[in-house]
Amino acid sequence: MSVGLLDGVRQWLAESGAEPTPARVAQALREQGRVLGDAEVLGAAEQLRSELVGSGPLDPLLADPSVTDVLVSAPDRVWVDRGGGLELTSVSFPDAAAVRRLAQRLAAVAGRRLDDARPWVDARLPDGTRLHAVLPPVAVGCACLALRVVRPRAFTLEELVAAGTVPPGGDRMLRALVDARLSFVVSGGTGSGKTTLLSALLGLVGPGERIVLAEDSAELRPDHPHVVRLESRPANQEGAGLVTLEDLVRQALRMRPDRLVVGEVRGPEVVHLLAALNTGHEGGCGTVHANAAADVPARLEALGTAAGLDRAALHSQLAAALSVVLHLVRDRTGRRRIAEVHVLERDPSGLVRTVPALRWGTEAFAYERGWERLRGLLRGESGESGEGADGVVGRAEREGVGELHG
Repeated sequence: MSVGLLDGVRQWLAESGAEPTPARVAQALREQGRVLGDAEVLGAAEQLRSELVGSGPLDPLLADPSVTDVLVSAPDRVWVDRGGGLELTSVSFPDAAAVRRLAQRLAAVAGRRLDDARPWVDARLPDGTRLHAVLPPVAVGCACLALRVVRPRAFTLEELVAAGTVPPGGDRMLRALVDARLSFVVSGGTGSGKTTLLSALLGLVGPGERIVLAEDSAELRPDHPHVVRLESRPANQEGAGLVTLEDLVRQALRMRPDRLVVGEVRGPEVVHLLAALNTGHEGGCGTVHANAAADVPARLEALGTAAGLDRAALHSQLAAALSVVLHLVRDRTGRRRIAEVHVLERDPSGLVRTVPALRWGTEAFAYERGWERLRGLLRGESGESGEGADGVVGRAEREGVGELHG
């Protein structure tokens, strides 16, 4: 069916306020002097319904359980990520105006404004999908969309081992980390799997513990019976109603959390998070963008300084609050994996630095010089129930977590 005919039907439906049912579409077609068969009417109705209440041509891609990201950079440039890197699809839009209409409609569904006065939006759709869109002229030539699909359930640790994100035997160390109630951050670049790994680890928390999540966009979906989810909110068109991640962290501290989790540490909330982890809130965790585990202290220092915390105070808080960094990378084949595990220590000048404890290996984690410190942390903080960190560490060593180097 021609674009012009669909535009005419669309305009008639908009003016009449009618739903795009097959009967209404047939009536709209008759108003334009067109008589079509049942199959054509049903096809036009489905296409219009998808555009008006769905995600248009992107619906089949978003329905694919293997797709994690859908990216639109031009009417004929629609990309997907199925875990192996970006792939160009055969899906296309009629023109740039159709891409813009979809971006604005999705923003409206999320309760956000997207127009020439506010040409970008970062929001969460009702089904959990994360939307980011930018309109021209900020986006040159065509509106750009990025849709991050949130899985209805978190991956299990066993699934991450099978997928190669965690090396064989590494799941025992991660279980010990959670059982020992050590505070940790998951670092890595965009799309490296930080949220996926953190959700899986939170699923290991004991069912009797209360997890309070504070996120800019609610993406963490831990498989746990007691989760409280808090999500930030932008200001409305009058500039009122802003709720920041910093606000959420402060509120979370009053909600009796056993585990305080910040989905992504990216601003002033780092000050409140470090303060909380220094006041008896063990086992707190979150994610942070960083190029390498060794860069995490500098990243947190930059965030803390911007929030008004001086360097010496930040490093003192950091040394007492955080124990472990799990760093994820995404290799050239698109596979996500835990590249390294670091522990934190203070250098002679009092600044915090990270020390490699475990390194990725195809058969198992390989030991680095910080392993003894990590093992001590796991043993010293472990609870008494179950096998315990001490037993897990010992069994991991007997079964070969890795080879000792240096």
